[in-house]
Amino acid sequence: MISFELGEFDVELYSAARQLLLSAHHSENHRVAAAMRGASGAIYLGLHLGSKRINVCAESSALANARMAQEPSIHSVVAVSMDERGEPQVTKPCGVCRELLRNYGPEARVLVDAGGDGGTVSLEDLLPYPWMRATETEWTTRSPGIGTRDPAR
Repeated sequence: MISFELGEFDVELYSAARQLLLSAHHSENHRVAAAMRGASGAIYLGLHLGSKRINVCAESSALANARMAQEPSIHSVVAVSMDERGEPQVTKPCGVCRELLRNYGPEARVLVDAGGDGGTVSLEDLLPYPWMRATETEWTTRSPGIGTRDPAR
């Protein structure tokens, strides 16, 4: 469920990512900036790193910075990218970053663009069905079959 009740910490996180992108933006090498608040309250920044062959997402580099600082968990995250006017705007994490964030901050809130309005959602709402190995689940998956699912099972 999305919340449009943004607080001072949300705005501070956005401002940190915005300032980083304004100072480091490059249309190919540094397209996205991210800011992440750890459980300690500290903010960790990340910047998209791009080249012709590989890209590292801003959220991934912010998460790496948090882990190197021994941050135990992530509280909130925001990523920003430039709009056509050169103004940083909130953007949503890609699928890879959603999976990565879920491993390190399963309770984290993510600032998102909800049709032009800023809001926050839980990672669970952003990524309801994470990728998992069959050996990591607490259930046995039934083989796909035609018909409806038996709710008694």
